[in-house]
Amino acid sequence: MRSFRLPILLAAAAVAVTACVPVTPMTGQPPVTTAPPPVATTPTVLDATSRAIARTTINAEMSKRLPGANTAPYTDCVVKNATTAELIDIAQMTNAGASGAGDSVAAIVKRPATTQCIAAAAATAA
Repeated sequence: MRSFRLPILLAAAAVAVTACVPVTPMTGQPPVTTAPPPVATTPTVLDATSRAIARTTINAEMSKRLPGANTAPYTDCVVKNATTAELIDIAQMTNAGASGAGDSVAAIVKRPATTQCIAAAAATAA
């Protein structure tokens, strides 16, 4: 009888071990993956229309602060020293009729590079 115990014991052990191994169905299909959620991004492309709207708004804000002056060179300085995101924001504020474009323009004007550009433009105009 001892000779029968060993095969039965081995069979029982094999069944116990196979119960611990996860079984995956073989469907022939690749594993299912889920796409990551879309990431909200700020637009990075400034189209010609948005640039023109931003330039017009910046020029209007500069004219409010310097009435009677030719503000086009100063506007060029602001546009040159603004980021694409800032120009897009200014254009979107203008399209939405929101206020705040003046604050955005003032923040750009305060930058040293913009100030230097405006000073050089003013010296050339004088």
